Amino acid sequence: MLNVETSVEGDEWPSLDFSRTASDAVRAALAGSPHGHLLDRPLICEVSVKFSDDATVRTLNDRFRQKDKPTNVLSFPAVQEDLLASLANTDDGEALLGDIILAGATCRREAEEKDVSIAAHAAHLIVHGTLHLVGYDHETDADADDMERLETEILNGMNIADPYRQGSETD
Repeated sequence: MLNVETSVEGDEWPSLDFSRTASDAVRAALAGSPHGHLLDRPLICEVSVKFSDDATVRTLNDRFRQKDKPTNVLSFPAVQEDLLASLANTDDGEALLGDIILAGATCRREAEEKDVSIAAHAAHLIVHGTLHLVGYDHETDADADDMERLETEILNGMNIADPYRQGSETD
């Protein structure tokens, strides 16, 4: 079972169904990943998605990644990748997979540059962030290619166009 908690901070986000956007994107990302089994277990998997502002994301990016600049999305995994397969054995039947935070002005600007809706771009970033929660990264070219290929497949299943076709990338 999946529980996606959403929160909206600041006024940088346009009106959209935040809860549905986040829930649909997290579910699609997990289902499309090798960890789709987490959706079928009696375990309650929780993911927190915060729609925030650039200042907050910049502060977090500096504090945790030593990059003093805003970025579009940050992910904070709560479970080590090698423990994901054994999550059904938790004592209380619940597991926090982690937190995802999006920067409003950066996401809005990127959506405009890509000529896509903010909802589609936010969904892409949540898929990207969720894949980080389950162990994917893009530190090497090969890892980036694998992650982008999986994101594109997942987004295709959500009827969202390939975000990498225009040569952009997420951080």
